[in-house]
Amino acid sequence: MENLKNRINKDGKVLPGNILKVSSFLNHQIDIEFLDSLAEEIIRRFSGTKINKVMTVESSGIAIACSVARLLKVPAVFCKKNKSSNVPEDVYSTVIHSFTHGKDYTVVVSKEFLNKGDSVLVVDDFLANGCALEGLISLITDAGAEFAGAGIIIEKGFQGGGDKLRAKGLKIESLAIVERMSPEEGVIFRS
Repeated sequence: MENLKNRINKDGKVLPGNILKVSSFLNHQIDIEFLDSLAEEIIRRFSGTKINKVMTVESSGIAIACSVARLLKVPAVFCKKNKSSNVPEDVYSTVIHSFTHGKDYTVVVSKEFLNKGDSVLVVDDFLANGCALEGLISLITDAGAEFAGAGIIIEKGFQGGGDKLRAKGLKIESLAIVERMSPEEGVIFRS
């Protein structure tokens, strides 16, 4: 998606440690109209795929997941990184590693909202090493639901997570794949 690549180059910032900061339009301050155009593209790439739920992990993926779910007219479900008092005891849980925060989280989703027979599209803002996505896939399969695929806004292709999951036969659709990046060079995209 050329408009996404252009927006990343215009408004994104590459920080030391392989961090791509897109908080001015994607995950801190959100350009809703632009986000909706990204959601439309994800939906187009999964045209013909049965989807009755959209799932993400808190918090940066919630906006895009809600946009996709709204357009598909299905519920958006997000996995919580911390079990709080308003989450029932009956949950699916898994441990994921956050590249951005450099730590492990136990994420949970209520069994009430993830059911056998669901066909779940995972949507997120970033895909790096694939740990978060693998964790969500395990929650989906633990529930007896079907993983319909993943729609990702930005994939850090140089970290290999997306390629590893695609090699397993999983449908992973990333709108922009970063081949390499540095504060000096900026962002170079995979063709």
